[in-house]
Amino acid sequence: MHLSPTNGDFTFVSSTEAEDLSGTIDAPDVKLNIGGYNAKDPYATTFLRKRGYGWLLEVEEDDPEDNKPLLEELDIDLKDIYYKIRCVLMPMPSLGFNRQVVRDNPDFWGPLAVVLLFSMISIYGQFRVVSWIITIWIFGSLTIFLLARVLGGEVSYGQVLGVIGYSLLPLIVIAPLLLVIGGFDAVSTLIKLFGVFWAAYSAASLLVGDEFKTKKPLLIYPIFLLYIYFLSLYTGV
Repeated sequence: MHLSPTNGDFTFVSSTEAEDLSGTIDAPDVKLNIGGYNAKDPYATTFLRKRGYGWLLEVEEDDPEDNKPLLEELDIDLKDIYYKIRCVLMPMPSLGFNRQVVRDNPDFWGPLAVVLLFSMISIYGQFRVVSWIITIWIFGSLTIFLLARVLGGEVSYGQVLGVIGYSLLPLIVIAPLLLVIGGFDAVSTLIKLFGVFWAAYSAASLLVGDEFKTKKPLLIYPIFLLYIYFLSLYTGV
């Protein structure tokens, strides 16, 4: 049974005469771009790159070197400083310390801390000597350095500055003893001499090498005088 369409667009087929119909309907792909916070606009990206503003789209990566600890940034090695302090306070070769590391691997913060500590204990009634102690450390080390180079020694100013600074530790050690037995002049003088010899020996044994040969006294004597002057700044004598 056929029904004629009224407008010429449709043809009605009776169910008894129709064949099985099957198939698929293809629909065009539809992409929805919901304008969220993280959505990227390819047209804007292309526009910025063509205009030379592509650098605005670059994301900087974290540099691992920017996250270093403060001590590492300042090049402060506390274990190394502690080892050098032990080398200076115990200068006997029989103790087995590699004392040459104080000279061969100089640092600035360790000697500076020692000089500041010596300056702090010298504040006792003599505040004006603090800046003078630091000045003597810097220029006294420069004098020893120039003298060592004139005598043929292979040493840098940084090495001399570090050794002279660290070798102030014996004077810091004897400072409390001088406060206790300050009333006994003879004993106090012996302790002062012991401290100066201790400091001078620690410094001279590191700075005065075999290259000086017969000229060693010419360098040992100024080092000895330098530590006598350091002690005089502390005692006020």
